Amino acid sequence: MWQELYKKKKISADEAVSLIKNGDRVSIGENVDVAPTLVEAMLRNKDRYRDVEIVHMLPIGPQEYLEPGMETHFKHHTMFCGAANRAAVNCGFADYTPSFYYNQGSITKNELRADVLFVQLTPPDKNGYCSFGTSASVKREAMESAKIVIAELNDQMPYTYGSFVHISDLDYIVESSRPITEFPPAPAGEVEMQIGEICASLIDDGSTLQVGIGAVPEAALKMLRGKRDLGVHTELLGDGLIDLMEAGVVNNKKKSLNPGKCITTLYMGTKKLYDYIDRNPAFEVLPVAYTNDPRVIAQNDRMISINACLQIDLLGQVNSETINGKQYSGIGGQVDFVRGATMSRGGKSILAVNSTTAGGKKSKIVPFLAPGTVVTTSRTDVDYVVTEYGYARLKGKSIRERAKALISIAHPNFRAELTEAFEKAFFKL
Repeated sequence: MWQELYKKKKISADEAVSLIKNGDRVSIGENVDVAPTLVEAMLRNKDRYRDVEIVHMLPIGPQEYLEPGMETHFKHHTMFCGAANRAAVNCGFADYTPSFYYNQGSITKNELRADVLFVQLTPPDKNGYCSFGTSASVKREAMESAKIVIAELNDQMPYTYGSFVHISDLDYIVESSRPITEFPPAPAGEVEMQIGEICASLIDDGSTLQVGIGAVPEAALKMLRGKRDLGVHTELLGDGLIDLMEAGVVNNKKKSLNPGKCITTLYMGTKKLYDYIDRNPAFEVLPVAYTNDPRVIAQNDRMISINACLQIDLLGQVNSETINGKQYSGIGGQVDFVRGATMSRGGKSILAVNSTTAGGKKSKIVPFLAPGTVVTTSRTDVDYVVTEYGYARLKGKSIRERAKALISIAHPNFRAELTEAFEKAFFKL
């Protein structure tokens, strides 16, 4: 019986982290899914370790292993930057590996294979299966490839459908009971609401949605209240989509792939979200190798992706990762969904951006990306670009047509200088 196996595998958090050896690579989870009890035990026992490499995507919450004085104990390796770790990446204390999100399962299983894996799951059901809870992402590949799998079984983790693991596939078990980290929606101001309204105007009834994180995507969701029969196939699902379900806007009836189901690989929001998805058969959390594969995404007819970016130049090259040549964010699933949505029958990819930054002093539509700026989404991949001044469709457009379209949705204060810069480098518009 699995219950006897459970008893044999159960240990304390301090016993679990004693299995870590100097020089090991330890994968700790990602986003709100980091195994907190195990990470705290590892930090509590830091003096045992030298050169332990901590690997993850974007973790939400404290990251004490990045604080001064930890350098001899821990190294850090990430595949996404956020507020807590971008300084460490840009000063060289941490390493950043860029990759398309759909491909990170393969990287986790091969190039970044873990010696020790921390994975947060629900307690087992009556048959000994633990739900993946708030994230599937790369868990399956990580568990299949790690030398040692230590599961933190948290009885406050929402029980979700789609991805499970049996107790027999775990090496050690640590029990915990603690709230899941909350990630409230970003506040949307007047400009973001204007952008959201334009994005919503491009979405037809019966479409399937992918929406990224940030104020602009959240604003777009708020403006969809008048739509009907929308579906969800996304990388990340937060509170905004729950509001649309409760309003009857999202019902997944018209989806051509996985009808009746909200499909995602990550949940990240507030307790309202976690309570809503708990044992709710309308939701499935599936590996990112499935949710973010452009070939899978494209099987959703009328697939609409809405993602934010930091900057776009007049050729249509999009930067969603760097500011002044420094890593600010990551690729995530933007390119996965840009490509999948534009391959979809009746699909559209929307990249949304405020027209200015620095209090209106700088345009986010620029003549050319500066040296050292990363191109996240290539000009040949871009479909629709939206600012508060309208939208520009770049697909199938010439260089001249692209520049004209982008200048038309730039802030009026910058249109003349954008035109002058383009004509100086190329030809008259």
